[in-house]
Amino acid sequence: MLVFILACIVSFVPCIGLYLWLRKNGGGTGEEGRTEFKAICKKTLVQGILTLFPVVLLSGVSYVLLRLTGLQNTNPLLYQALYTFGVLALMEELAKYLTFRRVLKKTDSQYSWLDITILMTIVGIGFGLIESILYLFGASVPVVLVRGLCIPHAGYGFIVGYFYGKGIKNDNPGLKWIGFVIAWLLHGLYDFSLSEEFVAINENLVFVGVLLALLDIVLVIMLIVFVRKAKKHALSQAAVPQRVRKLKGRGISQAAET
Repeated sequence: MLVFILACIVSFVPCIGLYLWLRKNGGGTGEEGRTEFKAICKKTLVQGILTLFPVVLLSGVSYVLLRLTGLQNTNPLLYQALYTFGVLALMEELAKYLTFRRVLKKTDSQYSWLDITILMTIVGIGFGLIESILYLFGASVPVVLVRGLCIPHAGYGFIVGYFYGKGIKNDNPGLKWIGFVIAWLLHGLYDFSLSEEFVAINENLVFVGVLLALLDIVLVIMLIVFVRKAKKHALSQAAVPQRVRKLKGRGISQAAET
């Protein structure tokens, strides 16, 4: 029991540490701007945690509709694929995305590409924290540690935030949806690769889940690299309009490419 409790505590360290580091590295160079951004980060983390409720609602409705098809009896593999991609991954990514959009619209601040990426990542961290707490019930020590180390929702949040911010910066709304689709597909494939139906196809397929777990770690490393490069190239100081409809004629190409 003591080992499990220690594992639980250790599993939350990377997630909380990443949040504190991100909060420190956004908001531009002015002290007032950084202080305001830290306050926004706190609210964003709470919003990410509260995303659990719309996820439960959306997933519940989708699950009932999927069960009505009867595929769980006639085609278990297809059913599991639809469940992981269409119920779990899609509903979670959609809820986080809508929460992120709401965070941007609720303030009058103009964020940089870096800030936008950080805020979406924090939404993922908040949701990942509450999800990890729920997973503690009945989980083994290895599962707890792996989830804590990989921080999957932070990685998916990074993808969405990166492309969303780049889409606004380059006046290309399509880029925002590219990030969402990539995060959704990676999330769905990860969940599907862990299912019994997927592994039953071939025992060697268990390595797919391992590789995707390693990819989650790589995404977090890419996030850290992006933040460091953005700070060096003054990307954090170049504000971009927070709403797509305000983009026309704003001349926002001054933000440095990374």
